[in-house]
Amino acid sequence: MTADSRDRARLPASLALSGAVLVGVLTAAQARVNGSLGTALGDGFVAAAISFGSGFVILVVLSLLLPVGRRGVRTLVGGIRRRAIPWWMLAGGAAGAFTVATQGLAVGVIGVSLFTVGIVAGQSLSGLLLDRLGYGPAGVVAVTVPRLIGGALALGAVALSLVGDGVRGIPLWMLLLPFFAGVGIAWQQATNGRLRQRVGTPLTATLVNFAGGSVLLVAAALVHVGVVGGPASYPSDLWLYLGGAIGVVYIFLSAALVAYTGVLLFGLGSVVGQLLTSVVLDAIWPSSAGPGILQESLMASVALVGVIVAAAPWRRISR
Repeated sequence: MTADSRDRARLPASLALSGAVLVGVLTAAQARVNGSLGTALGDGFVAAAISFGSGFVILVVLSLLLPVGRRGVRTLVGGIRRRAIPWWMLAGGAAGAFTVATQGLAVGVIGVSLFTVGIVAGQSLSGLLLDRLGYGPAGVVAVTVPRLIGGALALGAVALSLVGDGVRGIPLWMLLLPFFAGVGIAWQQATNGRLRQRVGTPLTATLVNFAGGSVLLVAAALVHVGVVGGPASYPSDLWLYLGGAIGVVYIFLSAALVAYTGVLLFGLGSVVGQLLTSVVLDAIWPSSAGPGILQESLMASVALVGVIVAAAPWRRISR
C-alpha cells in the first residue's frame, strides 16, 4: 500500500466530502466579496489583483514562519531543478486568476447564484473528463452511472437558472465566463492536488497557485489602468478586502482533499456549498439580475440530490 493510499484510508469519506462542501461555501463568499469590491472600484481587474495579491502576501508570511512551509519551498525548488516537478504543475494559478477576475467582472451584476450555476456546469463536465483521464491526484476514478447521474443533476440545476426572465438583458459573455471559470477550477483543483503530492504540503501548493495568479492579475490590472485609468477612490469597508484570505483557505483545502475524493466528487461537494451559500447571500444582498429566491432554492436542492447520488458508491469503496 502506498503512502498516499494509507492517507486516504485514514480520512473518513464523510469528512472529506464535508471539506469539499466547506470549500464551496468559501468560494461563494469570496465571489460576493470580490464582486462587491469590483463594483465599488468600478474595475474588476484591480479588484482581482488586490484579492490575489493580498492572498499571496499572507502565504509568503506563513511559508516563512512555519517549518512545514520552509520545507515545502525547499522541496519545490529542488524538484524544479531536478525536473521532477513539470512546469504544468506550477500553472494552477492561471485558472485561479481567471476565476477571481470573473468574480470581479460579473458577480456584482448577475449575483452569486447565477454565477455559481455557471461554475457548476463547467466543474461537472470538466471533473468527469479529468477523472476519466486519471489527471487528478487520485488517479483514474471510474465514471460510474451514479456519478454520471450526479453530474447530470448538477447540470439540471444550471438549466433551472435559465428558466424565466432572470437572465434577460445579461450579456452572453457574462453568462459564459462562469462556465469557463468552472472548467478551470476543476483543472486547478486536480493540478494543485498533484503538486501537493510532490511537495508534501498543501501550503506550498497554494503558495505556487497564488504566486502565478498574482503575476497575471497585477499585469492585467496595470494594462487596464493604463488604458482606462485607475479607480477614483478605494472603499473603506475592510470586509471588501478579505477575498484573498478566503481564497487562501479554500485553495489550501482543495489541494489537501481532492486526492481523497476524485475531481468530480470534490467538485460536486463544493457545488452544494456554493449553491446553498449563494442562495443565502443573494437573499441578503440581491443583485440587479438573476433568478428569484424560490428558483435558487430549487436549483440548490437538485444539485444536492446529485451529490448524494454520486457519493453513494464512493462511500462503499472507501470502507
